[in-house]
Amino acid sequence: MSDYQVLEMGGLDEWRAHYGGFTPDRSRDGRRVVDHDMTMQYIGMTANAFEPGEQAGYWHSHARVEELYVFLAGRGQMGLDDDIVDVGPGTVVRVGQGVWRTWRATPDSPEQLRWLCIRAGGTELPHLPDDSTRDNDRPSPWG
Repeated sequence: MSDYQVLEMGGLDEWRAHYGGFTPDRSRDGRRVVDHDMTMQYIGMTANAFEPGEQAGYWHSHARVEELYVFLAGRGQMGLDDDIVDVGPGTVVRVGQGVWRTWRATPDSPEQLRWLCIRAGGTELPHLPDDSTRDNDRPSPWG
């Protein structure tokens, strides 16, 4: 058996129906912890949706984990240490270790703020994925 899994999370407009978190007391509407649903070794990911005007309500930082926020819909802001950054579709924010962060959907957002938060820790990634193997002679499965 090949080592892969497929998870159907639904379209962006269905993300608000997710309810989850890392622990029951940290769960909320609009969050799915994908790495709790799939076997993931080195990365983690949450899928998130905030209603306009909704905010995290807390700050946090990580000592070992690096996070990448990929915003897909809506309008919002991130607090990053002493800065405020506007975010929306196509905004990608990398947050390193030790940086305090929080986020919100702005009250005037035209739709839910939807984003992926991708987490990783451990060793540094190589500049090139030098552990890959290519097979240019293998035929495409779709003809």
